[in-house]
Amino acid sequence: MMYYRRKILLSLLEINNGKLTAKKLQKFLFLISQQQDDKSYHFVPYKYGCFSFQANQDIQTLQKYGNLKISESPSGRFIELYDGEKYHSTLKVNDKIILNKIKNQFINFSQNELIRYTYVNYPYYSINSSILDDVLNKDEKELVYKEKVVKSDNTIFSIGYEGISIEEYLNLLIKNDVKVLCDVRKNAFSQKYGFSKSQLKGACEGVGIKYIHIPNLGIISNKRKELNCQHDYDELFEEYENETLINQTDSLLFIQELVNKEQRVAITCFEKNTHQCHRTRVLKALLNLPDANYDYLEF
Repeated sequence: MMYYRRKILLSLLEINNGKLTAKKLQKFLFLISQQQDDKSYHFVPYKYGCFSFQANQDIQTLQKYGNLKISESPSGRFIELYDGEKYHSTLKVNDKIILNKIKNQFINFSQNELIRYTYVNYPYYSINSSILDDVLNKDEKELVYKEKVVKSDNTIFSIGYEGISIEEYLNLLIKNDVKVLCDVRKNAFSQKYGFSKSQLKGACEGVGIKYIHIPNLGIISNKRKELNCQHDYDELFEEYENETLINQTDSLLFIQELVNKEQRVAITCFEKNTHQCHRTRVLKALLNLPDANYDYLEF
């Protein structure tokens, strides 16, 4: 069964004569998402403005399955509906209305005009743009600069990626001016798109955040089995604190040095519930280090 969000993407191509540039497709999906209560895709401020890593991955997957094809030409990269199927008729009524509204509103916009529209009306998503000077005038750029959060206090953040998309996760980091993400998983692999080591590293670096994997602060996978209640988690973390974390002073001091240098550092693992994740014990150890001159915030 096809993911519903992919039907949105394919339907968008269908109602636009089966073909869009990659940039236009991203911008249209973004504008559609702004109208949806339950968003099909989330976006981050990227090199050319609003960008969805998940949508980009879906395009690659749909090409692999034969639903669409990607072609390169001197005028750009094009995404083309390839399987001849009709997807628009399968959408929920409200989503059909939204897609038709966006198509009709922007049908005569060129790619550059569409990019400019999103930059002017959603300036946050332009803060990392490499083409800002080519798109906006001085006053418009000032509005973009005001969207960029700049903090100078030393703070350690704790964040889990359970239940949120890679884009929602990155936006939390960006909006708190996190400079470095420290991944404290033993094995930085995830079945959830965007959170395996190479994916997460690439996504972070794409929005200007350094990524560092510190496996010595992780817990081996087989110790995470048979965790059926909070008591099981508490016992595991007591053991972790007394047998593993106590021997990881160098790793803790390394993070402390990062905070002193970069000011805004986050530690991450999977679990949303901080009481069921070992990063809470890592945070406790960091706060108990000598000369621990930093605040902390748990997302």
